[in-house]
Amino acid sequence: MTEEVILKVGLTPKHACSYLEHQQEQLLVLMDNDLLNAHGYERLLTAGFRRSGNDIYRPHCPSCNACQSLRIHSEQFVASRSQKRILQQNRDLSLVLSYDDKPEYYQLYERYIRQRHRDGSMYPPSRNQYKGFLHCDWMPPLYLEIHQNNRLIGVAVTDLLPHALSAMYTFFDPSFADRSIGTFAILSQLDLGRRTGRHWLYLGYHVEECRKMKYKSRFLPHERLIKGEWKNIATKPE
Repeated sequence: MTEEVILKVGLTPKHACSYLEHQQEQLLVLMDNDLLNAHGYERLLTAGFRRSGNDIYRPHCPSCNACQSLRIHSEQFVASRSQKRILQQNRDLSLVLSYDDKPEYYQLYERYIRQRHRDGSMYPPSRNQYKGFLHCDWMPPLYLEIHQNNRLIGVAVTDLLPHALSAMYTFFDPSFADRSIGTFAILSQLDLGRRTGRHWLYLGYHVEECRKMKYKSRFLPHERLIKGEWKNIATKPE
């Protein structure tokens, strides 16, 4: 069960869905500044909310409930064979943690979006879009730098909370696409959670019919928020 919290929220007008074609979406947007802190946000994550920039929101679509919050218990997760191969393939990579948004991050982000997401809502990239999406004035995110030797090849942006991490976004040098850097970044955040005593890694929303979201269901076991309750998913759906 999730914790019951009385919230001040607003409702956006309907607009084109980010995940499913021919669907309209509406969002609940938090309007309660008392919860704009790490402890408050962690409570909101358990109720299916999500951060984008300084704003906290949750899908609230009258005719659709396809968006399901997904989280992984860092100590219960069991890597699959393919995920173990990815760890082995990337054993030459190292991680550096930083709270400073360095200029080279945006350079890498811009290249990543231009080469891999030209058909998405984040194209064309800009510094204002980057900042509006990832930065947060009331809770600076943690940047997991991924290095090969002394070369920055990827960045995983995550929110470090009292008992959890919340993965925001990962971008990387497109020339390393065959390394499965996105999966490596999630596995690295799970490891960080284990090492720091943080039990959950939140991956945002899973949408079964959205091809780009399929990767999240490959991390097992995990939990999904379905009709207000967290349900354990231990095997891949048929």
